[in-house]
Amino acid sequence: MYIDEIKKEMKIPEKVLIFDTTLRDGEQTPGVAITPDEKIRIAKRLDRLGVDVIEVGFPAASQGERKAAQQIKSLGLNTQVCGLARVLQEDLDAALDSDVDYIHTFIGTSPLHRKYKLKMDQDEILQKSVQAVEYIKDHGIIAEFSAEDATRTELEFLQKIYSAVEEAGADIINVPDTVGVMLPVSMHKLITDIKKAVKIPISVHCHDDFGLAVANSLSAVEAGAQQVHATINGLGERAGNTSLEEVVMALMINYGIKTNINTELLVGTSELVSRITGVKMPPNKAIVGDNAFAHEAGIHVHGVLQKAETYEPLKPEMVGHTRRIIMGKHTGARAIRSKLDDYGIEMDEDQFCSLYDQVKKLGDKGKMITDADLQALAETVIGRPKEEKVRLEGFTVITGDNVLPTATVKLNIDGQIKTAAKTGVGPVDAAINAIQSLVGETADIELKEYHIEAITGGTNALAEVFVILADNEGNSATGRSTVEDVVMASVEAVLDAINKILIGR
Repeated sequence: MYIDEIKKEMKIPEKVLIFDTTLRDGEQTPGVAITPDEKIRIAKRLDRLGVDVIEVGFPAASQGERKAAQQIKSLGLNTQVCGLARVLQEDLDAALDSDVDYIHTFIGTSPLHRKYKLKMDQDEILQKSVQAVEYIKDHGIIAEFSAEDATRTELEFLQKIYSAVEEAGADIINVPDTVGVMLPVSMHKLITDIKKAVKIPISVHCHDDFGLAVANSLSAVEAGAQQVHATINGLGERAGNTSLEEVVMALMINYGIKTNINTELLVGTSELVSRITGVKMPPNKAIVGDNAFAHEAGIHVHGVLQKAETYEPLKPEMVGHTRRIIMGKHTGARAIRSKLDDYGIEMDEDQFCSLYDQVKKLGDKGKMITDADLQALAETVIGRPKEEKVRLEGFTVITGDNVLPTATVKLNIDGQIKTAAKTGVGPVDAAINAIQSLVGETADIELKEYHIEAITGGTNALAEVFVILADNEGNSATGRSTVEDVVMASVEAVLDAINKILIGR
């Protein structure tokens, strides 16, 4: 395949480390605040997930940040626990006091940061960077150095400062695309050029302002980066960061690069972080979204049922997901038959055609049919009598404030058209009264039981009505109907039971 030919030309590493910054940069998502206890829960899950480094926060920011870092460090996790610090003495001391074993220190290097934020020249920035790294190493701590806004920094200065911190003892350098302005091709060239100046491992931290964070991170790896900063669900400042689940699976499936991530825990971890932060994932979110392995279109469903790889680049089980076949207007007959087989529901051809038509009609109305919906629809069709002595020809109902609920029903009874209008305490009661008045000459019918249930949540849920009717001769029958309208479902269920009684006489 084309991708395999391209990979032969790449000098990609065998393994990439994952530096998770959900608890630091992810918490900087607007509107998100994570308590120390919640940080501990997430950190434990990230440890199980297998990330190599957890950036637990910015210890200098608050006492709560320092406490959370100390508590997470005390858990004895397998992963390295990292604290963020500016190249300032107070920041570095706060991180050291948090007992972390890894400090990620940074300073802005671009002309914009030098002029407007720091008001420093290149020499001052370089000096402070070297001093910070030396201070960290004097305390026996792993040191990672970031040139903030590296992707808008002059290459010559970037190479110079990275080379200087390497000489000062930095264990790894990080290249942040702080405002997400890079393109994959430019990221590849930048990492290639930086590698000419340093020998220590290179990490990359990409933001998603143009939706390119994952692509830029992968391009950096292609150029030789050995570590990627990422967050669960791509959380972070503005448009967020590199999505951990996306970059890990792309590395694994598309590049054949190993990570230490237990990918089967990705969906569960995503859901935990979503619940704690309150940031819901869109259904079409890659890898972990509800629709990531959902199929509706008939052609796709047919292919997936025959061979999953036809429309799935990876197995859902690999990331802790499940495949879903969605019923809707694009659904083909094979998909419905497959679902019925899963439920153990048997139908003859006429019954199946009736069910298929109902699914299509509901789909045309914009309704997505869930598994529960389909089972209820199928049970309704199967329970329907083969012939009808009483058939609904028309039905209207009037109700509202200061209006006595009134139903008008037109029935075909043994070939004769009859119409009646009756009132009731509500529209359902009025409709049943009208039906009883019309069939009274044929059978004296009494409603014994009436149950209604919404199959799924939402105002557009299908209503399933179940009734038991009896006549004066002791015959009884159940009736069932599943449609969107509660009143119509009630009418159809009652007529279903009436036909069973009349046919069984």
